[in-house]
Amino acid sequence: MSYTGQNITILEGLEPVRKRPGMYIGGTGKAGLHHLIWEIVDNSIDEAINGFASKVYVTLHKNGKTVTVSDNGRGIPVDIHPKAGVPTIQVILTTLHAGGKFDQGSYITSGGLHGVGSSVVNALSKELIATIRKDGHEYQQTYRRGKVSSELVKTRECRGSGTSIQFTPDEDIFGEIDLDAELILKRLEISAYLKKGLKIIFQNEATSSRVEMQFEGGVADFLTKEVGKNGIVGKKSFVFSKAEHPRLDLALCWTDDTSEKIRSFVNGIPTQDGGTHEQGLKDAILRSVRTYLDTQQVSLPRGIKLSAEDIREGVVGICSCFLSEPQFQGQTKDKLNNPEMRAQVESVVRPVLEKWLLENSSVADALIARMVLAAKARQASRDATSQVRRKSATNRKLNLPGKLADCSNSTPEKCELFIVEGDSAGGSAKQGRDRKTQAILPLRGKVLNAEQANIKKVMGNKELSDIVSALGCGIGKGFNIDHLRYHKIVLLMDADQDGNHIVTLMLTFLYRYMKPLIDGGYVYIAQPPLYRVDIGKDTHWVTDDRELEKLKKKASARSKFQIARFKGLGEMMPKTLYQTTLDPKRRKLLRVTIPDAKSLETENTITELMGKDSSQRYKAIMDWMNVVEFVDV
Repeated sequence: MSYTGQNITILEGLEPVRKRPGMYIGGTGKAGLHHLIWEIVDNSIDEAINGFASKVYVTLHKNGKTVTVSDNGRGIPVDIHPKAGVPTIQVILTTLHAGGKFDQGSYITSGGLHGVGSSVVNALSKELIATIRKDGHEYQQTYRRGKVSSELVKTRECRGSGTSIQFTPDEDIFGEIDLDAELILKRLEISAYLKKGLKIIFQNEATSSRVEMQFEGGVADFLTKEVGKNGIVGKKSFVFSKAEHPRLDLALCWTDDTSEKIRSFVNGIPTQDGGTHEQGLKDAILRSVRTYLDTQQVSLPRGIKLSAEDIREGVVGICSCFLSEPQFQGQTKDKLNNPEMRAQVESVVRPVLEKWLLENSSVADALIARMVLAAKARQASRDATSQVRRKSATNRKLNLPGKLADCSNSTPEKCELFIVEGDSAGGSAKQGRDRKTQAILPLRGKVLNAEQANIKKVMGNKELSDIVSALGCGIGKGFNIDHLRYHKIVLLMDADQDGNHIVTLMLTFLYRYMKPLIDGGYVYIAQPPLYRVDIGKDTHWVTDDRELEKLKKKASARSKFQIARFKGLGEMMPKTLYQTTLDPKRRKLLRVTIPDAKSLETENTITELMGKDSSQRYKAIMDWMNVVEFVDV
């Protein structure tokens, strides 16, 4: 086959965005869909951060698919661009990497230097209407799927200035449009906390509700909300602000909780994967506490040494930075990469936090006592775990896989192992699970077909060997059920054909090399939802197309019927994954069994479908073609 210049495609304008939307918004699932809103809102927040706007309005229209974001900022320029020869607003909305944030003349800080936010939203919208108030007039221009559909026109005279962007995401890109009003409200609330004094108004036309948010306390108010019912150790929080560049707003306290929770932001954008600014804060906490211990010559109980985990256990913090040139990891800006920020944050926060501890000695003493308790509890847990493992393994050395997120309970009868498809889904499951009894082991891709491999090849496969290590009971002739570490082994895969294929491969492996697990009733298949169906105010989680059709028939013709299809477990929020699939009180699990009467049939089926003889597989598929709705070959 020839390979010449004719085979090379050049994508012009916004075509690359529509061709590969995941490169710009992270995907076309729920997160990517709502990312369109965040991009436009962040532009309005940038106007407020830089002192040009005091109000931001966000409206979710009655159809549930259209959003309008308005502000009272300067208004996007509408004059003719000197190089492009068209209105500047048109350049900004139709050209990648065009904007006012590439130099520091227009914006001191902004949500990033990518310069693609507005144009990406335009490219992925069925329709976008830009309305600008500027210089005593209102201007308007419309676009469809990233292309101009009307000229810029002066519509009327008006007072004030500002920008209004109304857009409807394109069903051709996202499928069924289902915007989550609660999710939008939560994100806007965070923005209001981070920009002290900024008023944000959210209106949901579908419910005729209107929420105004304005927090004069800023991050201090945010910390109070995050702490909730958990008591603040020492009954006092550390609050610090630095106005000069890089600007930093920080609120911090210790609680009775056993986890560490730091929420970080850059230029008003949540950095959910942290980054250098967050690491700098962690360094500052660790070093300031250790300096306090040294300078005050605090005497710790014999045998106790405070680790970083002990010092930061129970910490709840809000860290908000504002940079002129942030460097994010990816267009979705989940992680800050500026290398200098770690040292800068640490050097600014550490001395101030040290001084705060010295000036509040009673609070510091309470914190040290709390850290000592954490160290004792951690040591006791390590000792107990070590003793249980020595006893249960009868001096065997456990070599657990590094990506296993184990549960804290060591009683096999109470422990569950979820074998999950993909690192993304594994991450959601780890965040949503019950850490006491539920362990998570993510798989990467489709596992080896064990029917076509010998024991050496099986154990040489990283994914399968990790499963064997996690279970702890051995394999083949070395199998010992007494060493099994979990009495529920749950296969948790996407509710689609690929997920079913991985389940089949996993069952083949367990059948061939660890069959006593199936015989003993230890193996289960999870039933995650494939659809979320909203009928009026009620939400239904549906596992397959057949169940969906039944639900449609039951629903009243007058009911508002909205369907959202999950592309995979990875796009589910951790809380949703727990409620629908992990929670023992609400989940559905299928136990894998082989009745005695079906043992020969099972053996033949495994051999035919998964074996090396393709003719047997072809024959089985042809035999079943008329009795199944779908055959995945």
